[in-house]
Amino acid sequence: MDFNQFKDLLVGMFPEVDDGKLERFRLMEGLYKDWNSKINVISRKDMDGLYDHHILHSLSIAAYLKTIRPDEYSKLLEPDNGTTVLDLGTGGGFPGIPLAVMFPEVRFTLCDSIRKKTLVASEVAGSLGLCNVSVANVRAESLPGRFDYIVSRAVASLTDFYPWVKGKYSKSVLYLKGGDFAEELSEMMARHKMRKGSVSTWPVDSWLTDSYFEGKFVINIL
Repeated sequence: MDFNQFKDLLVGMFPEVDDGKLERFRLMEGLYKDWNSKINVISRKDMDGLYDHHILHSLSIAAYLKTIRPDEYSKLLEPDNGTTVLDLGTGGGFPGIPLAVMFPEVRFTLCDSIRKKTLVASEVAGSLGLCNVSVANVRAESLPGRFDYIVSRAVASLTDFYPWVKGKYSKSVLYLKGGDFAEELSEMMARHKMRKGSVSTWPVDSWLTDSYFEGKFVINIL
């Protein structure tokens, strides 16, 4: 997918996206190609899939909020809204950096335990002029503080992931995951005595219809 194809899909879902945001998304391709040639944070054979497999996939969280929780989505666009988001296991900056472009009034902390990955995330965020992003090279369990939202992209099974974030958020966890996760979802809910209705799923292919997104979901954990 090239930038123009990406732009058409993005503006179709988010017609409010302005030229400044589009320019940052355009610049991402060159930045990630350059950094990925030095530090491999994206599979080199998948660099041609940067816009769909990584950036649009990350923005599925924004699409979910706009579709299912429009009041929250609108609040995230308001000036000085004070919202904080932790991207746990960010790797090279996904989903945090695309979301930080979409929501410039939200403060994002991008966390990963692997130094070379946080270096790439930090350098890309800096080159894009994202003043709402900070990067932490620490393990999840040692990160202090509490956030409104936690976002992540399939860094672990749900049963392993949830203990890392339990008690660290006030609104919800928005987790990108694919495949058959029904068993681990049930185990997580049983182990932590989570009430019925506290977890819901939204299929990414309700927005992005390419076959790549079949079986991929935004998992919302309250």
